[in-house]
Amino acid sequence: MGLIGTLIIGAIAGWLAGQIMSGRGFGIVGNMALGILGAFVAGMVLPAVGLGGEGTGVTLVRATIGAVAILALVQLVKKA
Repeated sequence: MGLIGTLIIGAIAGWLAGQIMSGRGFGIVGNMALGILGAFVAGMVLPAVGLGGEGTGVTLVRATIGAVAILALVQLVKKA
């Protein structure tokens, strides 16, 4: 998937992560930014551990997992 596609999927994944972790987000723009970061991280890490795949749906799921992980990590650091 190209850069534009990753940005779009990442923004959607950030919004989804904000919905999954309700009450712990950074607003829609902040969640989308974290989603884009999560999409890049998940795109590199998850295929390396065997959770690869093709298609927009798989990419969206991986990006959402990455966005939730990044959002949870930021929340942990923010509390400390």
